[in-house]
Amino acid sequence: MADKTLDAVGLKCPMPVLKTKKELRGMTAGQSLELIVDDSGALKDIPSLLNKTGDKLVETKQDGDKISFIIEKA
Repeated sequence: MADKTLDAVGLKCPMPVLKTKKELRGMTAGQSLELIVDDSGALKDIPSLLNKTGDKLVETKQDGDKISFIIEKA
């Protein structure tokens, strides 16, 4: 279970990335964030963001049109 959940369903690029970045900024190392999106562009945008921030992508799951990411704050 993630420490926080960010529901970005209905938001199109770049909003899920910007909201994720903002949410991660307010978290402490070791905390986890579950991000839920329905924009398939996030499949490349979120890993790209985490490459820059140094945070860790723990899991990616796709269920129909919804995609969830578990991210661990570095």
